[in-house]
Amino acid sequence: MTQTQSPDTSRSPEFRLVQVALGGLRQELFHDAFAYRPLPRMDVNSGPTRFLPERIRAYAGLLPHAVVAFAALIVFMVGLARYSGAIGPVGLVSALAPAMIVLLTLVRPVLSFWASLGTTPFIGYLSGFITGWPWAANSFAAHLVVLAVVAARTRPRTAVWMWVGTAGYAVFAETFLGMGGGTDAIPMLFVAALVLLTVTVFQVRRQATREVTAQQTVTAQERSKRTLLEERTTIARELHDVVAHHMSVVAIQAEAAPYRVENPPPELEQAFLTIRENAVAALTELRRILGVVRAEDYEAPDAPQPTLADLDALVGNVREAGLDVEKTVTGAVRELPQGVELSAYRIVQEALSNVLRHAPGAAAKVEVSYVLGGLGLRVANGPARGLVKPSPGAGHGITGMRERVTMLGGEMTAEATDDGGYEVTAFVPVSREDIREGAGQ
Repeated sequence: MTQTQSPDTSRSPEFRLVQVALGGLRQELFHDAFAYRPLPRMDVNSGPTRFLPERIRAYAGLLPHAVVAFAALIVFMVGLARYSGAIGPVGLVSALAPAMIVLLTLVRPVLSFWASLGTTPFIGYLSGFITGWPWAANSFAAHLVVLAVVAARTRPRTAVWMWVGTAGYAVFAETFLGMGGGTDAIPMLFVAALVLLTVTVFQVRRQATREVTAQQTVTAQERSKRTLLEERTTIARELHDVVAHHMSVVAIQAEAAPYRVENPPPELEQAFLTIRENAVAALTELRRILGVVRAEDYEAPDAPQPTLADLDALVGNVREAGLDVEKTVTGAVRELPQGVELSAYRIVQEALSNVLRHAPGAAAKVEVSYVLGGLGLRVANGPARGLVKPSPGAGHGITGMRERVTMLGGEMTAEATDDGGYEVTAFVPVSREDIREGAGQ
């Protein structure tokens, strides 16, 4: 039994390479050759044009169009230069046609390339082959402009195919249409190669810059999202420890409560039993849900979580690090829910850490305000002083503080001050019920 190979596997690699190359030629120079593609305005919000006045920037976007129009004018003047006296209709056509082809690149770039090649022998015939064959002087200049503009408006591969097409036409014209006293095919191919190489290098560099900028933007967004998720994970871990502790206390107290009453009624024992069962079930579910945010190597801290009562120790540590800190507490100091106390401590801690990093030598003020509706925090610092240079950060601290305040339903601002310093203010609402719960913990 004879097996036949499929056409794709039976063809040689050389044949497939030629097939791909011809497919690229068809896609670049034949597919949608008549497509209407007007030249877009230049971006005036980047580069040197962004420094121009607003009224001038409105017209600066048409700079590429003006450059092409100026090149078309130069081509037209080159066509008129060979006529010393009056110019007739034939001379006007031979001078005007290449200039119009240059203008055609503004709306139909690929068509302008074919039009430049197709009209070259006719323009050379009308000019009397004075300057060589197959390109007259104005056709020579026009074709170079067309190559540059089309290469800038298309992909780099198109530049290669346009040069190959120009070389093929030059060989054909020299072989089958040779006339005149000299040839300008070699100078055309050499200059065209330089022009296309320059435009292609510039285009590849511009595309690479755009890709790098886009990648940097995506990376910054991903970094911000990752920082936000990491901070939320940290907050969830801390809340897990806090809530799990209190739920365990509720379960133990509910189990021990009946033994503190002599001859408790069965209804009371059943009520405490129900409370304990619900507390244990809630604790189990809490550990199942919130426990997934822990890393495999994460261990719960042995020491209790810090509260606002530990701010004095924090301020002392920061002072030992060389930061002049002044702490002020206003209002009636009271015990708040542990989650609020922990988040407030972390916000002050991160704000002072930012002062150490970004404003070394500056004086800082920490204000804690116990108000009727909640807790106010303010950490402000002056400008950096001394010889120590600021240590740049990634901006994760502000994100973490803002996430904590948002989680508690509060508001936060972080902005530079008029004296060159920085200020972080936050307000966390605390209801009376929350205060009573915090006092009973």
